Amino acid sequence: MDQDSVLVVGASRGIGAELARQYLAAGWRVHATVRDLATPGDLGVIADSLTLYQLDVRDSDQIAAMADDLHNAALDVVVHSAGIYQGHTPDELMRVNAVAPIRVVEALLATEALRREGVVAILTSQMGARRGSDKNLGGYGESKAALNDDFRRRAGSWRDHGVIAVVVHPGWVRTDMGGASAPLSVEESVEGVRRLIAAATPGHHGRFWTWDGREHPW
Repeated sequence: MDQDSVLVVGASRGIGAELARQYLAAGWRVHATVRDLATPGDLGVIADSLTLYQLDVRDSDQIAAMADDLHNAALDVVVHSAGIYQGHTPDELMRVNAVAPIRVVEALLATEALRREGVVAILTSQMGARRGSDKNLGGYGESKAALNDDFRRRAGSWRDHGVIAVVVHPGWVRTDMGGASAPLSVEESVEGVRRLIAAATPGHHGRFWTWDGREHPW
């Protein structure tokens, strides 16, 4: 029986690192990206089933190289977890949080890295939900809203590639980004995200979900 496989984009810390750890513990083949192979951050595991790739999601050449390496890899799941929050300019927030996830997925689809009905899960945030209001979302919220908008525009063409693609709010999680006062542990969030991915059907495609399986308004 073939080993299930996942690509985690942004696995050096927080939710991404925990995703890689939990998938490894479940017996999956894990492909994971880090900014610097010499300093993989919090991932903290070495395993025969783990392959690391150096990727700065702002670097188009590195995105293309990774996608080429994964050509016809028949990945079951891709989770794009890489993102930034405070201490960055609005332009940097847009490049990393809104533009990069779309570029990464497009590159992987072009090289047929995913199997048919493989799942693409892009981590977004409820802070990017427009909900028809004119509220000020702030730099981070605007970047996630832009990601959501572009995802919705591309959902139809991604369906034509045969994948199930969703955006997921992982909850307010106790990570460096979420802070120590967040109510949700990284382990609980990731367990929920993994359950959502495992249960995903074509009916989930193109929609906005939360870590605990509820549909979220745009």
